[in-house]
Parts: sequence; C-alpha cells; structure tokens
Amino acid sequence: MSASQHENALERAAHPEHHPAFDQFVATISALRAPDGCPWDREQTHSSIAHNMIEEAYEAVDAIEAGDVAHMREELGDVLLQVVLQSQIAADAGEFDIEDVAADVDAKMVRRHPHVFGDEAAAGASEVLNLWDKVKLREKQAADQAGEESGGEPPAGLLDGVPVSFPALMQAQKISRKAAAAGFEWETLEDVWGQVQSEIDELNEAYDQASKAANGKVEGDPEAIAHVEEELGDVLFSLVNVARRMGVNSENALRASCRKFRTRWSAMEQSAFEQGVRLEDMTCEEQNRLWEQAKADLRK
Repeated sequence: MSASQHENALERAAHPEHHPAFDQFVATISALRAPDGCPWDREQTHSSIAHNMIEEAYEAVDAIEAGDVAHMREELGDVLLQVVLQSQIAADAGEFDIEDVAADVDAKMVRRHPHVFGDEAAAGASEVLNLWDKVKLREKQAADQAGEESGGEPPAGLLDGVPVSFPALMQAQKISRKAAAAGFEWETLEDVWGQVQSEIDELNEAYDQASKAANGKVEGDPEAIAHVEEELGDVLFSLVNVARRMGVNSENALRASCRKFRTRWSAMEQSAFEQGVRLEDMTCEEQNRLWEQAKADLRK
C-alpha cells in the first residue's frame, strides 16, 4: 500500500464522524477536568495516577487470558480512560493532547511497517519482529546523530528505553531483543542452548561452594548467597534468549504455566475435600497421585 493509498484509507475508515463515542468520551474527560468539573479529576497529575495505568493494563490482560469478552471490553475501556485522562492532563498543561498522541503512534506504525507502507519485505511474523527492531535501531541511530550534530547531550544508551519497572522476564526479553538487533547474537539456537548449559554449570559450582542448611537452602555468607542468586539469574536470562530465538514470549509462557499449575492445584484441593482430608495433611506420594489425576482430568 502506497502512502497515498494509506491516506485514502484513513479518509474512508477513520473520518471523525465514524467515532462519535470516542469523541464524546474525550469531551467527557475534558469536562471532568474543567474548572467546574470534578474536584478529584482536577487534582490529578501525570505522576499521581501513573500506577493506575499498570493496574488497568494487568486487569485487561487477565480478562484477555480468561477469554472473558465482556470483561475484556470493560477493562480495555479502563485502559483507554488512562490514556485519555493522561492526555487531557497534558493538554491542560500545554504539553500535548490526544490528537498528538494518536498522530505520533500512527506515524510510528507506518514507519515501523515498511513491508506494508514501504519497499521492505517480510515473509512471516518472525521476520516482521526482526524488521521492527531494525527500524527502531535506525531511528535511534538517526536521533543520536542529530543530537551529536547539534552539540546536545550524549546519546541515550540502547537499553535505556527498557523500563526497569517491567517484570523481570519481560525486561530480559526486551533487553535481549535490543541487543540482538544491534548484532549481539548467537549464530544458532544450539549455541544459545550451549550458553544455558554453561550458566547451569556455573550455578551448580556456586551452589556447591556455598554453605547450606540441612534442607539444602544456602545460608550464612551473604556474598555466597548473592553469588548463587546471580548465577541463577544468568540461567534464567539465558533461557529467555532461548525463548526469543524460538519466537516465544517468555513472560506469556511463564504466566501460562502459572495458570496451569493453579488450575491443577485447585483440582487437587477439590479432590482432597471430596475425600474428607486436607491437601496439606496428605503424604507427598498421595499428593503426587492427585497431581497426576488432575493432569489427566484436565486433558479431557
């Protein structure tokens, strides 16, 4: 699709009158922030409600993963509320407004999809992700060069854009993707598995050297404990690289495993209740039998 075709599509499908509910919602938020509006809404700042963005996003993800369409619709509305309210706070301060936000992200989507709006080619989803990362890297390099030419601040680091507040697995995968886009990458998946094994060996060595309690948990020397923790982190990070090379999202994978474990554990508790016993009072062998039964039942 050419640039002119994209503009024509926008004119046909995204004309303002086609989104009256969105325009009304923007007007509602503006009214809430007006001098005669809601005292609570008027008091809010970017930082005072920043945590709400995280909470609403997680609730939306829960609804999506549960396949609850009605709840998903509601939670996506709550996420949209955070975007529009933050944009209105910015508009009131003369920073930007919702039109700027929409225009910026639209331009980014066109720029990041040169296989659709330009001359690049991408045969599948994995190639699209690689292309996305390369475009992002080119954008950063162009911004860095412009900053150097203007005598501005030193360029931002490649990983500075990865929020440290991300869940650790998500942060690791983002870091790994950015480094790979810059060329810091293993040649094959087998090479990555070799790195995993190397990290496991280092973890076992650190664990063997640490003082341990009777139950096998490391204790005593804080430096030894920190060393074991560091090596375990390296194992996890290397496994995230495996996930990325396989085209799998490690955060989603672990969330799915957590959901699966919770479902099986709930089934075990129900079975124990029906037998008139508490799960925690059962032997490990009895619990394992319930676990295998839960696995079999949930496959049906």
